[in-house]
Amino acid sequence: MADFTLKRNDRLPALRVTCKQADGTVFDLTGCTVAFHLRNQATGSTKVNSAATLVTAASGIVEYQWAAIDVDTAGLYHAEFEVTQSGKTITFPNNGHLVVEITEDLV
Repeated sequence: MADFTLKRNDRLPALRVTCKQADGTVFDLTGCTVAFHLRNQATGSTKVNSAATLVTAASGIVEYQWAAIDVDTAGLYHAEFEVTQSGKTITFPNNGHLVVEITEDLV
């Protein structure tokens, strides 16, 4: 089952998540940079490797705004947000991946 679903070529809504550590506490993103990664589940090929946006750093909220090329192919994808703080990285979710499903559209 997908954590996030949208139709092929749709760019809304953005993918917004709260970065939480393994114990469930929110990770404060103040002073951090965030990248978004999306990989095709079937082929293993990287679809997206781009900057994400800090929405509310202290609350750990980030989002990724879809580009047209990101959503042009239906399929199942693994996604994650990679946070860099003081030259060190932590990835969310850190207990697996988000599953993104891009479904076929009718036209």
